[in-house]
Amino acid sequence: MSKVTFTQFFSAQHLSGTEANSSLASDISLMLGDIARACIRISKEVNKGALVGTMGSLESENVQGEVQKALDVITNDIFIECNQQSGLIAGMASEELDDPYVVPEQNRKQAKYLLSFDPLDGSSNVNVNISVGTIFSILPCPEGVIAPHLEDFFQAGTAQICAGYALYGTSTMLVITTGSGVNGFTLDNESNEFILTHPNLQIPIETKEFAINMSNYRFWEAPIQNYIDECLQGVEGRRDKDFNMRWVASMVAEVHRILIRGGIFMYPMDSKIKAKGGKLRLLYEANPMSFIVEQAGGGASTGRVRILDIKPKALHQRVPVILGSKSEVDLAEAYHKRK
Repeated sequence: MSKVTFTQFFSAQHLSGTEANSSLASDISLMLGDIARACIRISKEVNKGALVGTMGSLESENVQGEVQKALDVITNDIFIECNQQSGLIAGMASEELDDPYVVPEQNRKQAKYLLSFDPLDGSSNVNVNISVGTIFSILPCPEGVIAPHLEDFFQAGTAQICAGYALYGTSTMLVITTGSGVNGFTLDNESNEFILTHPNLQIPIETKEFAINMSNYRFWEAPIQNYIDECLQGVEGRRDKDFNMRWVASMVAEVHRILIRGGIFMYPMDSKIKAKGGKLRLLYEANPMSFIVEQAGGGASTGRVRILDIKPKALHQRVPVILGSKSEVDLAEAYHKRK
């Protein structure tokens, strides 16, 4: 069987579309080419981190008040640099930047899109050699906007035209949706190209696996406590089946596992983070992952509302996240609706 490269896959999408769709597909192909090159560079930086002394923390904090790793800054710079090449990106929003980055005028002659991203999700794990990743989302730039402002990024997740993540694990993978299913590509280190290895990913509807940080149990709202209690009761309880629990503390790794074998991932509201609105950021974590999960047949909710329907009010807005196998997400929502 011949190998389908990342470039060939998206070029074929471009060639098979109508004129309007073909133009969009061509734009997406160019932007994803830049993103793929950025992820290849980041993969190499992650792999050699301990050898060149970039695994440690800096004295600085990002806008979230989180201590930055050296790799957080390095990967952020790589992503910004690479994604100015196509000329199609007008501005970028990053977990590591207080405000949006407006692409210099000479690099946005044809700009009509916005890019938001978390350059190194799970960076607290780099010192212990656990999988980390990059998450990204592409939005349309509002018509007539040349130099985007903060409010231009405040679009509901349903407006996304493309979303994806890179996983830097036992192999480097890119998993992407453009609104017509989800496809996974694995980096061939010899050719330096991504190859289609996981076409049309689908999340199993049923599951016996959940991922949550159990140390926060006492801070959760009652619906989540009740849901987890019944999972832990196993075959002796109402659910009548035994569950396995997983927790990696890297959203990319958690979601990737769910795409491959099913499950539910939860970072729900709790009393410690209620004032912040939640733990995970809407624009560049929850929205792109929800888009991917829904396109793979899963569900994504805060427990009360569909994540993709939320209109952001701030660049770094946080939300509770419950996503994965559709039947479990629906059940978790039902727990929240109980009187």
